[in-house]
Amino acid sequence: MDKEQFEHLANQVFQASLEVHKILGPGLLESAYEFSLLKELQLRNIEVSYQLKVPLIYKEYNTNKEFFIDILVENEIVIEVKSVEHLLPVHEAQLLSYLKLADKRLGFLVNFNVPLLKNGLRRFVNKY
Repeated sequence: MDKEQFEHLANQVFQASLEVHKILGPGLLESAYEFSLLKELQLRNIEVSYQLKVPLIYKEYNTNKEFFIDILVENEIVIEVKSVEHLLPVHEAQLLSYLKLADKRLGFLVNFNVPLLKNGLRRFVNKY
């Protein structure tokens, strides 16, 4: 995927998030937003995986632990969905850890529990 295609895909994630927020508004459970965003991306003919299980590997050893990516878009972009009063540094650290462990470059942290989605959407780059 070239840079232009990658940015187009990132823009689709942003637009899909806006659409979900416009229709549902704030105040619902995280699971409602996850499902709706997943469906919105699918309606845009974008390949998505939901609650993707990723093993935790430490120094080439499988720890038998795993973490779950809320939504993985086109096997490239990680989306971590939240519905909280305020995003905290731990939420950002969680997404950055997921990016690193899954070896992905771009992620979105989306908090749908805000009046304006622009105040709840953050984009992060893994600078491996």
